[in-house]
Amino acid sequence: MPSYVETEKCDGCKGGDKTACMYICPNDLMVLNVEEMKAYNQEPDACWECYSCVKICPQGAIFVRGYNDFVPMGGQVQPLRSSDSIMWTVKFRNGNMKRFKFPIRTTAEGAANAYLGQTGENLDDERLLLEGELPTPK
Repeated sequence: MPSYVETEKCDGCKGGDKTACMYICPNDLMVLNVEEMKAYNQEPDACWECYSCVKICPQGAIFVRGYNDFVPMGGQVQPLRSSDSIMWTVKFRNGNMKRFKFPIRTTAEGAANAYLGQTGENLDDERLLLEGELPTPK
């Protein structure tokens, strides 16, 4: 189900020219209504349901209607992002709630470098950069 914005909560990211959801949407679906300073999904049918906009919204104004296999009928799911983790809250239709906390990264931003110390100098070699030696024929 596509994302939608609760206009009562949305503040247009405090009047900037580009909202956080516009910045993060991989399909460029989120746009800002400049007259009302509210964001909205301009093409819900094209939404990938990646939850990127939901996770980044500082006001918690964006929601995704969950599928029945993920969120039971009548339930809701809402992530709350902090600097080091995301707290997922699943609210069931009977009022019960479950919360799950997951880290958002395991290394400092910009610290991961898989190619450190690799030179890639032999361009005629048929192996990929991180592959080991070719087996010798017997």
